[in-house]
Amino acid sequence: MTEAFDRDAVLGQVYREVEERFLRSGRVDLAHGWDHIERVYRLALAIAQREGADRFVVGTAALLHDLGRVAPEERALTAQAPAAQGRHHADLSQELAAELLAAYGVPTAEREAILHAVLAHSFSRGIEPQTLEARVVRDADRLDGLGAIGVMRWAITGTLRATAETRPYDPADPFAERHTPDDRRYLLDHFYTKLLHLGKTMSTATGRALAQERLAFMQRYLEEFRRELTLAGLPG
Repeated sequence: MTEAFDRDAVLGQVYREVEERFLRSGRVDLAHGWDHIERVYRLALAIAQREGADRFVVGTAALLHDLGRVAPEERALTAQAPAAQGRHHADLSQELAAELLAAYGVPTAEREAILHAVLAHSFSRGIEPQTLEARVVRDADRLDGLGAIGVMRWAITGTLRATAETRPYDPADPFAERHTPDDRRYLLDHFYTKLLHLGKTMSTATGRALAQERLAFMQRYLEEFRRELTLAGLPG
């Protein structure tokens, strides 16, 4: 008789495997490290419970969604080679996830559902989630870019991507009221190019409710930013 597939046991094994890979990678990306993975995982499970989604598929996909960010160096380099131009970290995450799921003997139906959710989570990849589970994972990942945690991650990511030309904000128009937002040049513009629009992309009722709470905090943050600039005698 074929041994029954133990979903809880495999989910626990994937959790430990992914945690180990992130912690031993030695790569410093505080916005996309193990802390981010664990938050998305736990939030995704909470949303899944409210929305009636498959806990195993959601939890496993949430754990694996950014695995490509800690790919072995030779594989990461391959992803950036000329022959692979346009390859996204989500594609690499899906590839590594497929190998891991096969190693754990995850059944075909669950494996395909997980791999779709991994690929569809990405904002820039632009793939629409076709299942409830994929929508839950994407909402959880985007929610981690909002609220107080989102402000912290925005500052980290903006600093990591900064160039010699990058400025914290446009000194003449800090809140992009008169110029087209350009988050490559002005860090604060990222609120207007992406962050404040994430609420409209939520695809579960739970995700939408949580997004509104976190967006309200971000609006208060921007209001305080404006107030402090004004008090300093700067354009606000």
